[in-house]
This record gives sequence, structure tokens and C-alpha cells, in this order.
Amino acid sequence: MNVKTAMATGVVFCAVFLALARCATKYPEVFHDDKMDFSSVQSVAVMPFLNLTRDVTASERARDVFINKLLATKAVYVVPIGEVSRGVAKLEMLTPATPSPEEVVKLGAIVKVQAVVTGTLKEYGELRSGSSTGNAISMSMQMLETQEGKTVWSAATSEGGITIGDRLFGGGGKPMERITDKAIDDLLGKLFK
Repeated sequence: MNVKTAMATGVVFCAVFLALARCATKYPEVFHDDKMDFSSVQSVAVMPFLNLTRDVTASERARDVFINKLLATKAVYVVPIGEVSRGVAKLEMLTPATPSPEEVVKLGAIVKVQAVVTGTLKEYGELRSGSSTGNAISMSMQMLETQEGKTVWSAATSEGGITIGDRLFGGGGKPMERITDKAIDDLLGKLFK
């Protein structure tokens, strides 16, 4: 292949790549229901998080960090975990991490909240790639209003992982606590935007 053919092939490849990149659809990271008056939410119940990780206590740790950081904002009152557990038991909810709209409405009446927050922990802990390691967290959260049980806010975040520095110099990445804090801060920033 001569130089002119190689350059022409490269130009065509770049043009096709740019055209495809321009056509790619970017989905929004956050859903906010425009009809919801978030200022009317004065108290919330944070449900146990759905844990899709291998670490059996990861969802409890992430939920605890989320509750503490949400309380620290002073934007809403967060019903204590024990009250939420009593409401779940009273309703005999089989899957409190993924309540139905009807269960959300009933729980809201029992624990006297305007919203219920649910979460899914998709990844938590150490990742490996070759000889490199790093900590990572990936999670999504939703807020459901308690009048109809519909979702009024939803967001997702991922933090940590294996960086180029970890691959080149080792080190194991950032501590899990710092990554979790950053992920929760990101979610709260998306809630109060």
C-alpha cells in the first residue's frame, strides 16, 4: 500500500468515526420529575439497598453513608432505620429493596414520610486487572413519592477503578471509604441540583 492510499484510508476512517460519534445518543444521567415539588418533601425513608455485589455487608455500609450524608444536608429529615424496619415488617414486605408503588404508598402512611428512597449497589470493592488492583463502587438510586408511589428522581454513579497510575506504578487505588463518600456526594449533588 502506498502512502497516498494509506492517507486516504485514514481520512475516510476518521470521517466515518466522527460521523458515528456525532450520531451516538447521550442519555441523561439524572431523572427529575418536572411536576414534582421537591420542596414539599420534608421527611424520607431510606430502604435497604439491593446488593448485587459479592460483599454481603456492602449495601448496609453504603446505605449508612448515604443516610448520614443526607442528614448532614439538613434538607430533609431521614426516618431512623428501626422505624423503616418496623414499617416493612408491619406491611410484611417480601422485597423491601424494591417496593411496589402500593407498598410505597402504605409505607409512607405508616412512617409518615413524603418520599421513599431505594438504591441498588452494583459494584463494591476491589477490582483486578492483571497485577493491578483498585477499589470501585457503582450504584443507582431512586426517590418515589408516597401519594402514588411513582418515581420522581433517579440517578446513577460510579467511582474508583484502576487508573493508569495504578497500572504503571501499582498502589491499589484509593481507599474504599473515600470512593464511597465521593459516589454518595455525586448522587446527592444530582438530587439537589
